[in-house]
Amino acid sequence: MRYWVSAMARGRKSARKIAAVTTAALGFCVIAAASSPAWADDVSTGAALTPAVSQSIARPKRADFHAQIVPEAVRHAADWVTDSGDNRGLPFVIVDKPEAKVFVFDKDGEMVGTASVLVGLARGDDSLPGIGNMALSAIDPDMRTTPAGRFVSALGHDLGKLDVLWVDYPDAISLHRVINTNPAERRLERIVSPEPREHRISYGCINVPAKFFDTVVDPIFKGSAGIVYILPEVKSMEEVFPTYYNVDEKYPRRTVGLPVSASR
Repeated sequence: MRYWVSAMARGRKSARKIAAVTTAALGFCVIAAASSPAWADDVSTGAALTPAVSQSIARPKRADFHAQIVPEAVRHAADWVTDSGDNRGLPFVIVDKPEAKVFVFDKDGEMVGTASVLVGLARGDDSLPGIGNMALSAIDPDMRTTPAGRFVSALGHDLGKLDVLWVDYPDAISLHRVINTNPAERRLERIVSPEPREHRISYGCINVPAKFFDTVVDPIFKGSAGIVYILPEVKSMEEVFPTYYNVDEKYPRRTVGLPVSASR
């Protein structure tokens, strides 16, 4: 009898030890599960997830080019204007001198038209001081530059008869229909040439096709001022536009965790 009671006692002690060990083991599993990294959760497929990379919730505003391919400098400039609101809620124009192209946008950064242009004969980003008061005959070829910069612009008249979009009034720089007063310059042929160098001929003004001026420029600027951005070809964007920034660099693309093989 004493043997049986002793055996029962030993059995109860063993049971208590087993229960204690089991409880401790379960407690360890709960702690381990609670502290395990997120990337180790998926064990049913034999794969682990990479740690989630922090994601930026900031989203830039971008210009809408309607899926058209445009020069990279133009895309960056239009995205900056749209994201920063530098156009102050006004329609805007971007002139790309190296590519001899103009791009017109509404106040929200939606492109409403693009065309080939003629620009200044000479390469450069500054107008000669006082050139607006000089006779054309006194302007040498190396003075015929289209200045780079940000210009508050509006429709007006040149000498009271030709309607133009004034860009830099003091220096007599405007955007207007292509002119052909000197047939030897072949402006009508140059403006449709696929070679950008053929588009360097003006005294500094931006010449556009007449139909483009009538159907795109005139309607969007009628009754409203706007901003014309002429991109530099010698200086940097930051030199010409002090508040400029690259939208792609300011808003890095979002990155998420990706599954990786557990048996690499």
